[in-house]
Amino acid sequence: MTTVTDHSLKPSDVAPRARALGLEGFDHLEWWVGNARAFAAFLASGFGFDVVAYAGPETGHADRISYLLEQGGIRWVVTSALTPRSPIMEHVKIHGDGVHDIAFRVRDAAGAYDEVLRRGGVGLQAPELIDDADGRVVVASVATYGDTQHTFVERGAYHGVFLPGFEPASLPAPDGAPVGLRVMDHVVGNVPLGQLDHWVGFYEKVFGFDQLTHFDDEQISTEYSALMSTVVWDGGRIVMPINEPAAGRHKSQIEEYLDYYGAPGVQHVALRTDDIVAAVRALRSRGVRFLTVPPTYYEDARRRMAGVDLPWADLAQLGILVDRDHDGHLLQIFTETVTGRPTVFLEIIQREGARGFGEGNFKALFEAIEREQARRGNL
Repeated sequence: MTTVTDHSLKPSDVAPRARALGLEGFDHLEWWVGNARAFAAFLASGFGFDVVAYAGPETGHADRISYLLEQGGIRWVVTSALTPRSPIMEHVKIHGDGVHDIAFRVRDAAGAYDEVLRRGGVGLQAPELIDDADGRVVVASVATYGDTQHTFVERGAYHGVFLPGFEPASLPAPDGAPVGLRVMDHVVGNVPLGQLDHWVGFYEKVFGFDQLTHFDDEQISTEYSALMSTVVWDGGRIVMPINEPAAGRHKSQIEEYLDYYGAPGVQHVALRTDDIVAAVRALRSRGVRFLTVPPTYYEDARRRMAGVDLPWADLAQLGILVDRDHDGHLLQIFTETVTGRPTVFLEIIQREGARGFGEGNFKALFEAIEREQARRGNL
Protein backbone atom coordinates (compact mmCIF):
# COMPACT_ATOMS: atom_id res chain seq x y z
CA MET A 1 0.00 0.00 0.00
CA THR A 2 1.24 3.50 -0.81
CA THR A 3 2.67 5.48 2.07
CA VAL A 4 0.90 8.83 2.31
CA THR A 5 1.88 11.85 4.34
CA ASP A 6 -1.07 12.83 6.48
CA HIS A 7 -1.87 16.57 6.25
CA SER A 8 -5.20 16.28 8.07
CA LEU A 9 -6.43 18.10 11.11
CA LYS A 10 -3.42 19.23 13.10
CA PRO A 11 -2.83 16.50 15.71
CA SER A 12 -2.99 17.45 19.34
CA ASP A 13 -1.43 15.28 21.98
CA VAL A 14 -3.34 12.04 21.53
CA ALA A 15 -5.82 11.65 24.36
CA PRO A 16 -4.12 9.51 27.05
CA ARG A 17 -6.98 7.01 27.29
CA ALA A 18 -7.08 6.71 23.49
CA ARG A 19 -3.29 6.27 23.47
CA ALA A 20 -3.69 3.30 25.79
CA LEU A 21 -5.53 1.45 23.00
CA GLY A 22 -2.59 1.85 20.65
CA LEU A 23 -4.72 3.27 17.83
CA GLU A 24 -2.69 4.27 14.77
CA GLY A 25 -5.46 5.49 12.44
CA PHE A 26 -8.08 4.12 10.10
CA ASP A 27 -7.03 0.75 8.65
CA HIS A 28 -9.92 0.24 6.23
CA LEU A 29 -13.67 0.43 5.75
CA GLU A 30 -15.66 -2.64 4.81
CA TRP A 31 -18.84 -2.18 2.79
CA TRP A 32 -21.48 -4.93 2.80
CA VAL A 33 -23.37 -4.74 -0.48
CA GLY A 34 -25.69 -6.77 -2.68
CA ASN A 35 -23.21 -7.14 -5.55
CA ALA A 36 -19.55 -6.71 -4.65
CA ARG A 37 -18.28 -7.00 -8.21
CA ALA A 38 -20.63 -4.28 -9.45
CA PHE A 39 -19.99 -1.92 -6.52
CA ALA A 40 -16.22 -2.38 -6.82
CA ALA A 41 -16.45 -1.61 -10.53
CA PHE A 42 -18.50 1.52 -9.73
CA LEU A 43 -15.87 2.77 -7.28
CA ALA A 44 -13.12 2.03 -9.79
CA SER A 45 -14.80 3.66 -12.77
CA GLY A 46 -16.38 6.59 -10.92
CA PHE A 47 -13.87 7.40 -8.20
CA GLY A 48 -10.59 6.10 -9.61
CA PHE A 49 -9.95 3.33 -7.09
CA ASP A 50 -7.67 0.44 -8.03
CA VAL A 51 -8.96 -3.09 -7.40
CA VAL A 52 -5.87 -4.78 -5.97
CA ALA A 53 -6.99 -7.98 -4.22
CA TYR A 54 -9.78 -10.56 -4.06
CA ALA A 55 -11.08 -13.08 -1.54
CA GLY A 56 -13.70 -15.74 -2.17
CA PRO A 57 -14.24 -19.49 -2.45
CA GLU A 58 -11.01 -19.78 -4.43
CA THR A 59 -9.07 -18.36 -1.46
CA GLY A 60 -10.90 -20.13 1.37
CA HIS A 61 -13.94 -17.84 1.90
CA ALA A 62 -16.82 -20.11 0.94
CA ASP A 63 -19.72 -17.81 1.88
CA ARG A 64 -18.63 -14.45 0.44
CA ILE A 65 -16.60 -12.56 -2.12
CA SER A 66 -14.59 -9.44 -1.33
CA TYR A 67 -12.63 -6.96 -3.39
CA LEU A 68 -9.94 -4.73 -1.91
CA LEU A 69 -9.77 -1.24 -3.43
CA GLU A 70 -7.04 1.32 -2.82
CA GLN A 71 -6.31 4.91 -3.70
CA GLY A 72 -3.54 6.86 -2.01
CA GLY A 73 -3.79 5.87 1.66
CA ILE A 74 -7.46 4.86 1.40
CA ARG A 75 -8.29 1.16 1.70
CA TRP A 76 -11.84 -0.14 1.21
CA VAL A 77 -13.14 -3.70 1.17
CA VAL A 78 -16.37 -4.40 -0.71
CA THR A 79 -18.08 -7.67 0.29
CA SER A 80 -21.23 -9.51 -0.75
CA ALA A 81 -22.75 -12.84 0.29
CA LEU A 82 -22.80 -16.09 -1.66
CA THR A 83 -25.40 -17.85 0.49
CA PRO A 84 -28.93 -16.68 1.36
CA ARG A 85 -28.50 -17.25 5.10
CA SER A 86 -25.31 -15.25 5.35
CA PRO A 87 -25.29 -12.38 7.90
CA ILE A 88 -24.08 -10.22 5.00
CA MET A 89 -27.26 -11.00 3.07
CA GLU A 90 -29.39 -10.19 6.12
CA HIS A 91 -27.50 -6.91 6.64
CA VAL A 92 -28.13 -5.86 3.04
CA LYS A 93 -31.79 -6.90 3.28
CA ILE A 94 -32.31 -4.64 6.31
CA HIS A 95 -30.02 -1.71 5.50
CA GLY A 96 -29.26 -1.83 1.81
CA ASP A 97 -25.65 -1.28 0.76
CA GLY A 98 -23.63 0.40 3.49
CA VAL A 99 -20.52 0.54 5.65
CA HIS A 100 -20.44 -2.38 8.08
CA ASP A 101 -16.95 -2.02 9.57
CA ILE A 102 -14.82 1.02 10.45
CA ALA A 103 -11.52 -0.73 11.13
CA PHE A 104 -8.66 0.76 13.13
CA ARG A 105 -4.99 -0.11 12.80
CA VAL A 106 -3.48 -0.91 16.23
CA ARG A 107 -0.20 -2.08 17.71
CA ASP A 108 -1.83 -4.81 19.83
CA ALA A 109 -5.29 -6.03 18.79
CA ALA A 110 -5.77 -8.31 21.78
CA GLY A 111 -4.74 -5.59 24.19
CA ALA A 112 -7.07 -3.02 22.57
CA TYR A 113 -9.96 -5.49 22.61
CA ASP A 114 -9.45 -6.38 26.28
CA GLU A 115 -9.20 -2.71 27.27
CA VAL A 116 -12.39 -1.80 25.37
CA LEU A 117 -14.28 -4.60 27.11
CA ARG A 118 -12.87 -3.51 30.47
CA ARG A 119 -14.25 -0.02 29.82
CA GLY A 120 -17.73 -1.35 29.06
CA GLY A 121 -17.60 -2.06 25.32
CA VAL A 122 -19.27 -5.09 23.73
CA GLY A 123 -17.11 -7.68 22.02
CA LEU A 124 -18.20 -9.21 18.71
CA GLN A 125 -15.12 -11.24 17.76
CA ALA A 126 -12.45 -12.22 20.25
CA PRO A 127 -8.84 -11.75 19.12
CA GLU A 128 -7.99 -14.17 16.32
CA LEU A 129 -4.61 -14.84 14.75
CA ILE A 130 -4.74 -15.51 11.00
CA ASP A 131 -1.64 -16.28 8.97
CA ASP A 132 -0.26 -17.40 5.65
CA ALA A 133 3.11 -17.45 3.93
CA ASP A 134 3.30 -13.63 4.12
CA GLY A 135 3.08 -13.45 7.90
CA ARG A 136 0.39 -13.08 10.53
CA VAL A 137 -2.36 -10.65 11.47
CA VAL A 138 -4.40 -10.41 14.67
CA VAL A 139 -7.96 -9.07 14.40
CA ALA A 140 -10.71 -8.45 16.96
CA SER A 141 -14.06 -6.65 16.66
CA VAL A 142 -16.30 -4.62 18.96
CA ALA A 143 -19.76 -3.10 18.56
CA THR A 144 -20.65 0.52 17.97
CA TYR A 145 -23.88 2.27 16.84
CA GLY A 146 -26.46 0.12 15.06
CA ASP A 147 -25.02 -2.89 13.25
CA THR A 148 -21.74 -1.08 12.61
CA GLN A 149 -18.58 -2.44 14.19
CA HIS A 150 -14.94 -1.52 14.78
CA THR A 151 -12.27 -4.09 13.98
CA PHE A 152 -8.82 -3.77 15.49
CA VAL A 153 -6.18 -4.85 12.96
CA GLU A 154 -2.65 -5.65 14.12
CA ARG A 155 -0.64 -6.08 10.93
CA GLY A 156 2.94 -5.22 11.88
CA ALA A 157 4.09 -8.80 11.17
CA TYR A 158 2.27 -9.13 7.85
CA HIS A 159 3.67 -8.38 4.39
CA GLY A 160 0.94 -9.63 2.08
CA VAL A 161 -1.44 -7.66 -0.09
CA PHE A 162 -4.02 -7.12 2.71
CA LEU A 163 -5.01 -10.03 4.95
CA PRO A 164 -4.59 -13.80 4.79
CA GLY A 165 -7.28 -15.12 2.47
CA PHE A 166 -6.79 -12.29 -0.05
CA GLU A 167 -4.79 -12.71 -3.22
CA PRO A 168 -3.62 -10.06 -5.70
CA ALA A 169 -6.23 -9.47 -8.37
CA SER A 170 -7.78 -6.74 -10.43
CA LEU A 171 -10.82 -5.74 -12.40
CA PRO A 172 -10.19 -4.15 -15.80
CA ALA A 173 -9.16 -0.56 -15.14
CA PRO A 174 -11.56 1.87 -16.82
CA ASP A 175 -10.27 4.88 -18.68
CA GLY A 176 -10.37 8.15 -16.82
CA ALA A 177 -8.23 10.93 -15.43
CA PRO A 178 -6.53 10.21 -12.07
CA VAL A 179 -8.64 11.55 -9.20
CA GLY A 180 -5.97 12.05 -6.55
CA LEU A 181 -7.82 11.06 -3.37
CA ARG A 182 -5.30 10.72 -0.54
CA VAL A 183 -6.70 9.67 2.85
CA MET A 184 -9.96 9.34 4.77
CA ASP A 185 -10.50 12.67 6.53
CA HIS A 186 -13.48 11.66 8.68
CA VAL A 187 -16.34 9.15 8.90
CA VAL A 188 -19.78 10.44 9.91
CA GLY A 189 -22.46 8.44 11.72
CA ASN A 190 -26.19 9.09 12.14
CA VAL A 191 -28.05 8.11 15.32
CA PRO A 192 -31.70 8.61 16.37
CA LEU A 193 -33.07 11.57 18.30
CA GLY A 194 -31.91 11.48 21.92
CA GLN A 195 -28.92 9.18 21.33
CA LEU A 196 -26.19 11.69 20.46
CA ASP A 197 -25.04 12.19 24.05
CA HIS A 198 -25.02 8.43 24.61
CA TRP A 199 -22.72 7.72 21.66
CA VAL A 200 -20.45 10.68 22.35
CA GLY A 201 -20.15 9.36 25.91
CA PHE A 202 -19.47 5.87 24.54
CA TYR A 203 -16.49 7.08 22.50
CA GLU A 204 -15.21 9.15 25.41
CA LYS A 205 -15.52 6.33 27.96
CA VAL A 206 -14.73 3.25 25.87
CA PHE A 207 -12.25 4.61 23.31
CA GLY A 208 -10.87 7.55 25.26
CA PHE A 209 -11.73 10.02 22.50
CA ASP A 210 -12.12 13.77 23.07
CA GLN A 211 -14.75 16.11 21.70
CA LEU A 212 -13.28 18.20 18.90
CA THR A 213 -16.33 20.40 18.34
CA HIS A 214 -20.13 20.48 18.68
CA PHE A 215 -22.82 22.03 16.46
CA ASP A 216 -26.32 22.61 17.78
CA ASP A 217 -29.60 22.90 15.91
CA GLU A 218 -29.26 26.69 15.61
CA GLN A 219 -26.02 26.27 13.66
CA ILE A 220 -27.26 23.40 11.47
CA SER A 221 -30.76 24.27 10.34
CA THR A 222 -32.85 25.42 7.42
CA GLU A 223 -36.40 26.67 7.09
CA TYR A 224 -37.59 23.06 7.24
CA SER A 225 -35.28 20.89 9.35
CA ALA A 226 -32.36 20.80 11.76
CA LEU A 227 -29.80 18.48 13.27
CA MET A 228 -27.13 18.42 15.97
CA SER A 229 -23.62 17.05 15.61
CA THR A 230 -20.62 16.34 17.84
CA VAL A 231 -17.19 15.48 16.47
CA VAL A 232 -15.15 12.98 18.48
CA TRP A 233 -11.53 12.12 17.73
CA ASP A 234 -8.46 10.43 19.15
CA GLY A 235 -6.46 13.65 18.89
CA GLY A 236 -4.79 12.46 15.70
CA ARG A 237 -6.00 10.69 12.59
CA ILE A 238 -9.34 9.18 13.66
CA VAL A 239 -12.10 11.79 13.33
CA MET A 240 -15.75 10.72 13.67
CA PRO A 241 -18.63 13.22 13.69
CA ILE A 242 -21.95 11.89 15.03
CA ASN A 243 -25.29 13.42 14.02
CA GLU A 244 -28.79 13.25 15.46
CA PRO A 245 -31.98 14.90 14.17
CA ALA A 246 -33.49 17.93 15.88
CA ALA A 247 -37.04 19.23 15.90
CA GLY A 248 -38.06 20.93 12.65
CA ARG A 249 -41.07 21.64 10.47
CA HIS A 250 -40.38 18.65 8.23
CA LYS A 251 -38.43 15.38 8.23
CA SER A 252 -34.68 16.00 8.44
CA GLN A 253 -32.04 14.31 6.30
CA ILE A 254 -31.01 12.30 9.38
CA GLU A 255 -34.55 11.00 9.86
CA GLU A 256 -34.77 10.06 6.19
CA TYR A 257 -31.48 8.19 6.49
CA LEU A 258 -32.66 6.31 9.59
CA ASP A 259 -35.94 5.40 7.90
CA TYR A 260 -34.22 3.90 4.87
CA TYR A 261 -31.19 2.39 6.62
CA GLY A 262 -33.34 0.99 9.42
CA ALA A 263 -30.79 1.72 12.13
CA PRO A 264 -27.96 4.05 13.10
CA GLY A 265 -25.08 3.82 10.64
CA VAL A 266 -22.45 5.57 8.56
CA GLN A 267 -23.93 8.54 6.70
CA HIS A 268 -20.90 9.71 4.74
CA VAL A 269 -17.16 9.35 4.35
CA ALA A 270 -14.94 12.36 3.64
CA LEU A 271 -11.97 11.76 1.33
CA ARG A 272 -9.15 14.28 1.24
CA THR A 273 -7.32 15.51 -1.82
CA ASP A 274 -4.51 18.01 -2.32
CA ASP A 275 -6.19 19.51 -5.43
CA ILE A 276 -9.98 19.51 -5.25
CA VAL A 277 -10.44 21.34 -8.55
CA ALA A 278 -8.54 18.64 -10.45
CA ALA A 279 -10.21 15.89 -8.41
CA VAL A 280 -13.77 17.12 -9.00
CA ARG A 281 -13.09 17.77 -12.67
CA ALA A 282 -11.88 14.17 -12.99
CA LEU A 283 -14.81 12.81 -10.99
CA ARG A 284 -17.37 14.69 -13.09
CA SER A 285 -15.72 13.42 -16.27
CA ARG A 286 -16.08 9.90 -14.86
CA GLY A 287 -19.81 10.39 -14.33
CA VAL A 288 -19.95 11.11 -10.58
CA ARG A 289 -22.92 13.30 -9.66
CA PHE A 290 -22.82 15.94 -6.93
CA LEU A 291 -25.34 17.95 -4.97
CA THR A 292 -25.82 21.41 -6.45
CA VAL A 293 -25.98 24.87 -4.90
CA PRO A 294 -27.51 27.99 -6.49
CA PRO A 295 -25.20 30.51 -8.22
CA THR A 296 -26.02 33.05 -5.50
CA TYR A 297 -24.00 30.88 -3.06
CA TYR A 298 -20.78 32.26 -4.56
CA GLU A 299 -21.76 35.88 -3.98
CA ASP A 300 -21.95 35.22 -0.24
CA ALA A 301 -18.89 32.97 -0.34
CA ARG A 302 -16.72 35.69 -1.88
CA ARG A 303 -17.67 38.01 0.99
CA ARG A 304 -16.96 35.34 3.62
CA MET A 305 -13.62 34.45 2.02
CA ALA A 306 -12.38 38.01 1.44
CA GLY A 307 -8.60 38.08 1.33
CA VAL A 308 -8.22 34.40 0.31
CA ASP A 309 -6.98 33.85 -3.23
CA LEU A 310 -9.23 31.19 -4.79
CA PRO A 311 -10.03 30.07 -8.36
CA TRP A 312 -13.60 31.34 -8.18
CA ALA A 313 -14.53 30.59 -11.78
CA ASP A 314 -13.47 26.95 -11.38
CA LEU A 315 -15.22 26.62 -8.03
CA ALA A 316 -18.50 27.98 -9.41
CA GLN A 317 -18.28 25.86 -12.55
CA LEU A 318 -17.66 22.67 -10.57
CA GLY A 319 -19.94 23.42 -7.59
CA ILE A 320 -17.20 23.37 -4.95
CA LEU A 321 -17.98 24.97 -1.56
CA VAL A 322 -15.53 27.00 0.54
CA ASP A 323 -15.17 27.92 4.20
CA ARG A 324 -12.61 29.31 6.61
CA ASP A 325 -11.75 29.22 10.31
CA HIS A 326 -9.00 30.59 12.54
CA ASP A 327 -6.45 28.11 11.17
CA GLY A 328 -7.03 28.44 7.44
CA HIS A 329 -9.60 27.50 4.83
CA LEU A 330 -11.08 24.40 3.22
CA LEU A 331 -12.85 23.43 0.03
CA GLN A 332 -15.47 20.66 -0.12
CA ILE A 333 -18.17 19.06 -2.23
CA PHE A 334 -20.69 16.29 -1.61
CA THR A 335 -21.86 13.57 -3.95
CA GLU A 336 -25.39 12.39 -4.36
CA THR A 337 -26.03 9.14 -2.49
CA VAL A 338 -23.87 6.32 -3.88
CA THR A 339 -26.16 3.47 -2.79
CA GLY A 340 -29.55 2.34 -4.04
CA ARG A 341 -31.32 3.72 -0.98
CA PRO A 342 -30.90 7.43 -0.19
CA THR A 343 -28.45 6.80 2.63
CA VAL A 344 -24.67 6.93 2.15
CA PHE A 345 -22.82 9.65 0.24
CA LEU A 346 -19.20 10.80 -0.08
CA GLU A 347 -17.48 14.11 0.56
CA ILE A 348 -14.37 15.37 -1.21
CA ILE A 349 -12.37 17.84 0.89
CA GLN A 350 -9.18 19.86 0.60
CA ARG A 351 -7.79 21.37 3.79
CA GLU A 352 -5.53 24.40 3.74
CA GLY A 353 -4.94 24.64 7.46
CA ALA A 354 -8.61 24.64 8.45
CA ARG A 355 -9.66 22.25 11.20
CA GLY A 356 -13.40 22.74 10.75
CA PHE A 357 -16.07 20.92 8.76
CA GLY A 358 -17.50 23.67 6.59
CA GLU A 359 -19.80 25.36 9.09
CA GLY A 360 -20.29 28.25 6.69
CA ASN A 361 -21.65 25.81 4.12
CA PHE A 362 -24.12 23.98 6.34
CA LYS A 363 -27.17 25.91 5.19
CA ALA A 364 -26.34 25.60 1.47
CA LEU A 365 -25.53 21.89 1.85
CA PHE A 366 -28.65 21.00 3.78
CA GLU A 367 -30.87 22.94 1.43
CA ALA A 368 -29.33 20.95 -1.43
CA ILE A 369 -30.07 17.71 0.42
CA GLU A 370 -33.61 18.87 1.12
CA ARG A 371 -34.17 19.50 -2.60
CA GLU A 372 -33.33 15.84 -3.19
CA GLN A 373 -35.60 14.78 -0.31
CA ALA A 374 -38.43 16.80 -1.82
CA ARG A 375 -37.99 15.04 -5.17
CA ARG A 376 -38.38 11.72 -3.32
CA GLY A 377 -41.44 13.00 -1.45
CA ASN A 378 -39.69 12.75 1.93
CA LEU A 379 -39.34 16.38 3.03
